[in-house]
Amino acid sequence: MESILHKIRFSVDEMGPAEKRIADFLLSHSGEFLGMSISELSQRCGCGDATVVRFSRRVGVSGYQELKLRIASELNSSSAVSREIEPTDSCFEIFRKRIVDISNSLRNTETVLDEEQLELAAETIMNAERIVIFGLGNSAAIAHDASHKFLRLGLAAQSCCDNHMQAIIASHLKRGSVAIGISHSGKSRDIVEALRLCKLCGATTVCITNHGSTPITEVSDISLFTKSEETDYSILAMSSRIAQLAIFDSIYTYIVLRADKASRQAVHNTEFALENKKY
Repeated sequence: MESILHKIRFSVDEMGPAEKRIADFLLSHSGEFLGMSISELSQRCGCGDATVVRFSRRVGVSGYQELKLRIASELNSSSAVSREIEPTDSCFEIFRKRIVDISNSLRNTETVLDEEQLELAAETIMNAERIVIFGLGNSAAIAHDASHKFLRLGLAAQSCCDNHMQAIIASHLKRGSVAIGISHSGKSRDIVEALRLCKLCGATTVCITNHGSTPITEVSDISLFTKSEETDYSILAMSSRIAQLAIFDSIYTYIVLRADKASRQAVHNTEFALENKKY
């Protein structure tokens, strides 16, 4: 059976303004929605009850109650809801709970990651003259990993994790270049301003951020969304970082599978250059 959350996500472009508000709310607040009556949802989304019913039928269910049942079923089957980590938990118990969090994050990300935007990002990166990935704090490691992957393909990629250097590099990008900004919150001032400058200089801008309308999406030509609810104990935002890594790995694999002879040779040259680094 097709995922109802998938269907909602990929039907948004065909919806009217009120239905889009309902879709955005359901995708961003699925858990909260399950406890709401139809009147509460319609009030929250600024529409009438009839619009909610019409929305339900558009996505292939008979009405509001079936919509709730389908979404509840998907949320329950995706994985058990992560329990809070307790001070008395063993390290292995903590590990098991983190696996649940990470699994949920990946499944939830699948519901908000736009297929066409991901395809466009992969094609744009594959054909770019220059690729720059911006990341700060927790996102710095993701930026480094992405540039490492693209360099192995022979692409002109670099990561930049210093806010002053980001501004300098952004000022020299031009049409044909791609700038990728990573920010889970979407509100990192330095990342947003670097992308804004890249866009002004003619580069294509891509963001990887948690689902929702944030400042980084306003300066991005292509937006790739994750969906991860970080908790108080998850100070290193592991769930969102894994989702970001999965997106970059998908793009890398896409490019490998479509690589021309020169790119395949670049991969071979990389492996050959690293051969004497191993026993």
